[in-house]
Amino acid sequence: MNSVALIGRLTRDPELKATSNNISVCSFTLAVDRRFKSEGQPTADFINCIAWRNTADFIKKYFTKGNKMAATGSIQTRSWQDQQGNTRYATEVIVDSVDFCESKRNDNPQLAGTEAGYNDAEDYYPADEEGDIPF
Repeated sequence: MNSVALIGRLTRDPELKATSNNISVCSFTLAVDRRFKSEGQPTADFINCIAWRNTADFIKKYFTKGNKMAATGSIQTRSWQDQQGNTRYATEVIVDSVDFCESKRNDNPQLAGTEAGYNDAEDYYPADEEGDIPF
């Protein structure tokens, strides 16, 4: 089974493009912390990701550089010939879904009304005098 689940931070703003058929495609890189850290070794891996259609539009609209994201999808490899005739290879995660991994930042008004825009104070229901919860 080819299944990937990543949690990491965006290394740059997602880049949204459209194919000639006007299908949205978004590319981004996630910096994913390694579980075990060895002295003198990198502490994160930088994973190239691609999302299509509505997922691509959603990522571009609600995520920016530095945001923490959970992404699920599958690994895909591809190859092509460069201009010198050399075969090049790429391994990417084709992202099927994403989730927010941190609460809304006050400086991002685009997140208002989304799951990431959840605000504890907005959903606060005071207990009645006997301490019962009002639902």
